[in-house]
Amino acid sequence: MRDTALLEYAKRNHHKILRSASGFLHHPFIVPGSVYADQLWDWDCWLTNVALRQFVTEDIRRHEIGCVLNFLEHVAEDGRIPIMMTPTGTPVTSVGGNFHKPCLAQHAAFITAHNGGDAEWLRLYFDRLLRFVMHYMTHCRHENGLYFWLDDMAIGVDNDPCTFFRPVKSSASIYLNCMMYKELEAVCYLGERLGVDTLRFAEERDHLRGALHALCYDEKDGMYYSADLNLLPIQNRHTGAPRHWDSLIQRIGCWSGFLAMWSGVATPEQAERMVRENLLDENAFWSPNGVRSLSKYEKMYTIKPSGNPSCWLGPVWGCVNYLVFRGLVNYGFEEEAEQLATRTVDLFERDLQTTGELHEYYDPETGAPIFNAGFQNWNLLAVNLQAWLDGDRMVTEF
Repeated sequence: MRDTALLEYAKRNHHKILRSASGFLHHPFIVPGSVYADQLWDWDCWLTNVALRQFVTEDIRRHEIGCVLNFLEHVAEDGRIPIMMTPTGTPVTSVGGNFHKPCLAQHAAFITAHNGGDAEWLRLYFDRLLRFVMHYMTHCRHENGLYFWLDDMAIGVDNDPCTFFRPVKSSASIYLNCMMYKELEAVCYLGERLGVDTLRFAEERDHLRGALHALCYDEKDGMYYSADLNLLPIQNRHTGAPRHWDSLIQRIGCWSGFLAMWSGVATPEQAERMVRENLLDENAFWSPNGVRSLSKYEKMYTIKPSGNPSCWLGPVWGCVNYLVFRGLVNYGFEEEAEQLATRTVDLFERDLQTTGELHEYYDPETGAPIFNAGFQNWNLLAVNLQAWLDGDRMVTEF
C-alpha cells in the first residue's frame, strides 16, 4: 500500500482512539476520537475496528475483543444493551427506547473471521449475544416481518427524516432492517463456529429478506426505502372495505437505501436500477466528494453543523461512502466503486493538507469540513479504500 498522507496520519494518530480498561469498562476499547474521547459507541467501534485492521501493525486484539465484551458484560436480563458506555458507566439509552444497534454479532464475526475462525473467546458470552438479538426479534419486529425503531433517539443516522420526530414504533427503517439482516447472518456464522444450533436465526434472516423485497423496494423509483408503520387499527373502521396493507413505503431518498446492496438483500436487477437511476444522479446522491446522506431533491436537504443530533440531511460522511462503495463492489460496479473510492481518499487527503485533521462530515459540493475536527473513527476506512485502489489486500467487515 502506498505511503500516503492519509496513511501516515492514521499510523501517527490512531493511538488516540485506543483506550485502556477503566471503571465501568473492564476491557480495553476503541473510541471515535475528538469530543468522543472516552465513549464506547456501538457501530462506531465496529467500523473503526475494520479500519484499524488495515494498517495497524501492533496487536490490538484485546481492544477489539474488549469492545464486544464490554457491551456483553452489561446486557440486561431482557437482552437490552446500551448504545454507548463510558468508564463512569453512563449509557446513552432511555427506558423503553432504542438500544445497541444490530451490529454486535457482526463485530464479533469480523474479529472471529480475521483470527482464523476461532470464536472460543466468545463462547461464555454467546448466550448473551443471542439474548440481545432475540430482544430485537421479540420487541422490535412488526407482524409484517420488518423491524422498527422504538423511538427517534440515537439511531446512528441521527436525523434521518424517515424516523426523526416521528411517532414511536412507526419507522421500519431500511438502515435498521439491512443491519438486522447482516446481524442474523453473523449469528449463524458464529453459531457454526461454536457448534450451536442457530436455525431459528437463519429462518428469520430469510423471512426478513422476503419482507424487504415485498415492502421496501419501490418498482416505481427502482430504490429501497424505509416503511411507515403508523397506521390506525383495522377494527371497527371502514368496515365496508378495510385496508389490506400493513405499511406504507416512504419515498424519501436516504443513502441508507443503498444498504440493500451492502447487505446483499437487493437482487442484481434491483441493484442495476438503484445505481443507474438513483446513486449516479448528480442532483440526488452523487456529488464531487462522495454520496450525499440525503438526496438533494428532498425538501429537508440542508448542509449545516450540528451535534446531538449530527447532521445526516445531506453532508458526506466517511462511513456512507465506504458502505455504498462496498455495495457497488458486491454487485460488480467496479468503475463506479473506483470513482467513489478515489473521491473519498482525495476528500480526506485535502482535509489533512488544509487543516491537519479529519472531520465528522463534509460539504458534498466543496469538500469543506463542516464539524468536529479530530474525528477519526470510520473516516480511517479511507485507508482500506486506498488499499483497494492500489490493488492490495483490503480488510472488510463481515
